[in-house]
Amino acid sequence: MKVLVFCSAALAFVLGNASAQDMAEPVSPELTTTRMETLVVSGKQPGPGMWRVSNGDHDLWILGTLSPLPKRMQWESGKVERLVARSQELLAQPSVTLNADVGFFGRLALIPTALRVRNNPDGKPLQEQVSDALYQRWLVLKKRYLGRSKSVEKRRPIMAAIKLYEAALDDNALSEKNRVWPVLRKSAKRNKVPITVPMVTIKIANPKATLKEFAKTALDDEACFATTLDRLETDMDNMKARANAWAVGDVPALIALPHPDQRGVCADAVLATAIAEKQGMTDLREQLRVRWLQAADAALLKNESTVAVMAIESLLGDNGFLVALRERGYDVVAPE
Repeated sequence: MKVLVFCSAALAFVLGNASAQDMAEPVSPELTTTRMETLVVSGKQPGPGMWRVSNGDHDLWILGTLSPLPKRMQWESGKVERLVARSQELLAQPSVTLNADVGFFGRLALIPTALRVRNNPDGKPLQEQVSDALYQRWLVLKKRYLGRSKSVEKRRPIMAAIKLYEAALDDNALSEKNRVWPVLRKSAKRNKVPITVPMVTIKIANPKATLKEFAKTALDDEACFATTLDRLETDMDNMKARANAWAVGDVPALIALPHPDQRGVCADAVLATAIAEKQGMTDLREQLRVRWLQAADAALLKNESTVAVMAIESLLGDNGFLVALRERGYDVVAPE
């Protein structure tokens, strides 16, 4: 269903990573334009090594994924595909699915409401939804990445931020296109390896009423808007450096570079609404975490070899999955 895909895509964007990190103070446009820009690699690249999690002689091999990656990079996936082929399971990242029982004409009827969800519920322009200081910073970045777009000025701050962020990535030869999972899924299917997708399903009994309610609901999303601007002003060179480190397989550099991300702040704006509470979404991130760890436990118990993918920022840190796996008593070895 296109409408649910639209809503799922927005939800996936804000929940794409585990948490938001503290952002650095914004750098003035004058300073950013005088810095040497980091060039983004292209062509065939090996990608990083994998974390090995062991339960006796049963291994879970985790490939840390990253977004964005170099737009013109081709991942040399042969080594990982061969590992998938001789494994007993492929474990995906946890995901959310929105489920509503409506027919074809019901889907068509939902589209106008879904499109209205993108815009401010009271019809006010973006300029009136954020502070003057934030709006002036927005205009600088908008001019650079979006040009004279008028439609974006009708959007909610969170939706305007997403559009700006995507345009900025494209302008800097970066892409959020998933390069890893489609390749590994195809390899698993070709070799008849079972695929497990830890899933949290949100059943929406009345999608039309829910969309209408959301279209009328104001979000506390100025913080999301601000952290997105912060990231584009201060983190673009590091974003390119992280993308390059993943592409060439430089795991120490990948770990050492900070991993700021605005999605956690943006997720808070959505998950703090009464609608999210009504749909059982307020603890969604914890539900996803539990689902994946349960699937990892099961894989390490039954399989000699399992391949998994996980966003690298979700693996690292004091609250990352690697710490959780160690706390469960598994041996965890970093890539060479």
